[in-house]
Amino acid sequence: MTKPVDFLIRLSAAETHGFRQIPVLLEDEHLLALDKPSCLLTSPDRNHPQRPDLMKLLHRGIACGAAWARARGLTYLANTHRLDFETSGVLLLAKDKPTLIALANQFGAESAARRYIALVRGAPVENAFEVTARLAPHPTRGDLMRVDARQGKRAETFFEVLERFSAYTLLKCRMQTGRYHQIRAHLLHAGFPIVGDSLYAGRPLLLSMLKPEYRFKPGQRERPLMGRTALHAEALDILHPVSTAQVAITAPWPKDLTVALKYLRRYASGR
Repeated sequence: MTKPVDFLIRLSAAETHGFRQIPVLLEDEHLLALDKPSCLLTSPDRNHPQRPDLMKLLHRGIACGAAWARARGLTYLANTHRLDFETSGVLLLAKDKPTLIALANQFGAESAARRYIALVRGAPVENAFEVTARLAPHPTRGDLMRVDARQGKRAETFFEVLERFSAYTLLKCRMQTGRYHQIRAHLLHAGFPIVGDSLYAGRPLLLSMLKPEYRFKPGQRERPLMGRTALHAEALDILHPVSTAQVAITAPWPKDLTVALKYLRRYASGR
């Protein structure tokens, strides 16, 4: 792997609603891996056309000759997979079409290993467990997936407990298949909704829920420690489409997750 030309891709704050810099995790002449922030679409979403999406912003930067695009000599960028709007972490892009096709084949053959971190409500009995429930779109809500044993497609997710708290658990999640909303739907089915995932029955994490004798400030609403879906794409392992070498890409845990864990360890350690 070559050293990134720039460790940050700078975008217009007005266009991104505040996301000015996208960290580069890994780069060479064929690949570009970014650390996607939470609350930014990967690509256009018909259910939320007003939201900015990363791919449109990147393509616009290439078209207008932005400094980050000129420095890389970019004429082409395509996402090889997607992350949900509120999910942060590793997003892999291809710099040419042959690379895109090769990586799409890896994802389609389930040979690309994707690992996520999820903070959930509840306490699994086992330290490691698997969910194999088949998934299908909800019949009346296009933005929702549900378990459907008859019409659903095969979906497998493996979970491992990383840390236990009183009423909460930090999990490592490994996707064997790549269905839409797979981890979120599987965890709800298992009885452990992800913190902050309002679409799948996950409630925000509030400090007042953890800290004894928490004092509310008069006239102010409490801001959640974790108000968005607590799901982070921590790692992606692939075979390089040209060299065939093993490539491991990792993204650091986001600040809101690390802050939430700090308060959970302080007030809900379970000891």
